[in-house]
Amino acid sequence: MTHSRLGPIGQLSRSVADIAAAEAWWRDVLGLPHLYTFGQLAFFDCDGVRLMLSAEPGESHSNIIYFRVPDIAASHAELSARGVAFLGAPHMIHRHADGTEEWMAFFSDNEGRPLALMSQVQPG
Repeated sequence: MTHSRLGPIGQLSRSVADIAAAEAWWRDVLGLPHLYTFGQLAFFDCDGVRLMLSAEPGESHSNIIYFRVPDIAASHAELSARGVAFLGAPHMIHRHADGTEEWMAFFSDNEGRPLALMSQVQPG
């Protein structure tokens, strides 16, 4: 019996109500590199993982996309300066046995759906 191994995530998909507004927000406010737009689909690069936004008016999926960042405080400050309204300050959500801390900060996209920053902070 052969076991196949899944590789890293290649693409995430998220439905949006207005592709033009979403494209502008993800590109200009979050600063994600825009790859291309084709019809009602817009594609962005998230450090090697492709994000596909698809215009599906009336659709509302409650998924959360977590963006890994090296310095959550700096990313929080930069995005706040660009107009992102965070639901709260970055905060620790878990401490691993080796002392590594998992930190997150939650915010919403231009359609009010959840997104998050996440970062691991090493002890010391």
